[in-house]
Amino acid sequence: MVESSKRDSGRPAAGSRIGVVGSNMVDLVTYIDRMPEAGETLAAPSFSMGHGGKGANQAVAAARLGAEVMLVSRVGDDLFGEGTIRNFQEAGIDARHVRAVPGTQSGVAPIFVEPSGENRILIVKGANEHLLPSDVEAAAAELRSCGLILLQLEIPLETVYHTIAWAAREGIEVLLNPAPATPELDVGRVLAATFLVPNQTELAIMTGLPTGTREEAERAARVLVEKGVRTVIVTLGAEGALLVTAEAVRHVPPVTVRPRDTSGAGDAFIGAFAQHYVRSHDIEAAMAWGAAYAADSITRPGTQKAFADAERFEAFRASLP
Repeated sequence: MVESSKRDSGRPAAGSRIGVVGSNMVDLVTYIDRMPEAGETLAAPSFSMGHGGKGANQAVAAARLGAEVMLVSRVGDDLFGEGTIRNFQEAGIDARHVRAVPGTQSGVAPIFVEPSGENRILIVKGANEHLLPSDVEAAAAELRSCGLILLQLEIPLETVYHTIAWAAREGIEVLLNPAPATPELDVGRVLAATFLVPNQTELAIMTGLPTGTREEAERAARVLVEKGVRTVIVTLGAEGALLVTAEAVRHVPPVTVRPRDTSGAGDAFIGAFAQHYVRSHDIEAAMAWGAAYAADSITRPGTQKAFADAERFEAFRASLP
């Protein structure tokens, strides 16, 4: 196996472009001492705004680490939309297929962060609801140049199903992050995805099984593999990540840090995993890379603004025991 630091230097290799068909949001982050009770008003210590959304977060994480990334997304025809597109351009993402939907507001995500770093998130999808299968077809020429396409569930399910089916016909690998989880997801229509990457809560909703321990998560993931999912990667938060296939089960241990804000940690993992995987095609090494990148991200507040570039991430890795 080639070392990750060597894999991730220099220009992107042929076929290493990443496509993201997904959402964007404006994060409205309130740092709180505790959640208020019903009818209660509390003063909060601080507030910040930033760019987020699962698709956008994963795209930015991969781009910050040096991947070549193109994005298919929709914004509102408002100030948030203009700022979101500018943010993608500044991150070096090909945003030619990020377009404003007339008469529609951009998506927003109110986020409440407790002193422990744990968070509670609401999402208002806004323009993300208008990302349609026809938009994927319009971006087909650029998507064909990608070695991996990332998908999430903050866009219409029909667009997710269409993209997976289209990519299967084109021979392009797909990673589906089934988040935010919904019981409406038809697992039978996503079996062609190369990777299914839920967290424990999302895995429980998909399978109807308990997933509170690593052993329970493994049993639930096996159910999905038995249904035909090729590769399940379960993110376990402070316990690392679990790889489950028909042939093997592997546990990737966590990188221990003191968390400040866990918002976007799963997206950091996926973006970094994708950036490593399209170069190395080494799943376990890419998982370890993603776990380290996610750990680094939660030591700073915010989502995208907490994502390190390649130089800063290398310094973090060098500081690990």
